[in-house]
Amino acid sequence: MSSSISTIVMFVVLIALMYFMMIKPQKKQQQQHQKMLSELKPGDEITTIGGLHAVVSEIDTEKALVTLDCDGVYLDFSRNAIARVTKKAESQPTATAEEEKAPETEETTESESK
Repeated sequence: MSSSISTIVMFVVLIALMYFMMIKPQKKQQQQHQKMLSELKPGDEITTIGGLHAVVSEIDTEKALVTLDCDGVYLDFSRNAIARVTKKAESQPTATAEEEKAPETEETTESESK
């Protein structure tokens, strides 16, 4: 009877070890990949699972397709075919510092002329 209990305990320990060593890291990696795909936007430089380096031109979320620009050649790929983002697209600034300073300088020159 004690040998059957020890066998069951060994089996449970083996399954738990397998879960923490193999399954959990794989799920974490899969979640990171899904997060990367959800943050994908036009202008990002990417690498596909086939090794193609390109720039994202447009994203069709309805069909889960990504159109890639490869030096003027546009190719459609599944979103899941993207292995990694090599360079994020630069975000467009909402207002530049020059535009913000321009109204202040006009007001200053008007008050100085009075």
